[in-house]
Formats: sequence, C-alpha cells, structure tokens
Amino acid sequence: MEIQDRIRLNMLFDFYWNLLTQKQKDLFELHFQYDLSLGEIAANFQISRQAVYDLLRRTSLQLNNYEERLQLLAKHAQRQHNIAQLEQALAAGDLEAARTWLDKLKNS
Repeated sequence: MEIQDRIRLNMLFDFYWNLLTQKQKDLFELHFQYDLSLGEIAANFQISRQAVYDLLRRTSLQLNNYEERLQLLAKHAQRQHNIAQLEQALAAGDLEAARTWLDKLKNS
C-alpha cells in the first residue's frame, strides 16, 4: 500500500471512526497508526492473520464508502484551500478577493 493511501485512510478514520465497531477501531489503529503487522495483531487478538486482513480490508472499504456518500474529507480539503486563498488575498491586501474567498468559506 502506498504511503498516500495510508495517509488518506488515516484521515478518513479521523472523520468516520465513530461509525465503526470497537473491533474495527482497535485493529485499524494497531495496523495503520501503530504499524503492527497482521501477524502481531492476530496474536494479540487470538484470531487468524486472514481474519485481521479481512476485517482491515472491509474497514477500509467502509471508510471509503462513507466518504463517497458524505464527502467530509473532500469538504475539509476544500475549506483548507479556501482558507489558504483567503490568507493569500489578505497578505496581498486584495480585499475584493478576500471577500470572495470569505463568501466561499461561509457557503462551504
């Protein structure tokens, strides 16, 4: 798995963790945040490595499905972009552009 994919999954987890079961949360954190291997997680939970893999795969699909429907990460990224543009406009003293970006922020 590419580092960008891991970063995106962790960001999705930040937004949607409350929608997961406790077991999904625990295994996801151990693998993607604490970097434990599937075998280490399997030993800790006394389940098979395949069960860990399957649960993590389903959790990843579920997180992507939530994002597809709710778009919280996409909206966050858009707000961050608008804030950066607003800051640039203010730094440049362009009040008209700043108002435009502020309006976009209000509507996002």
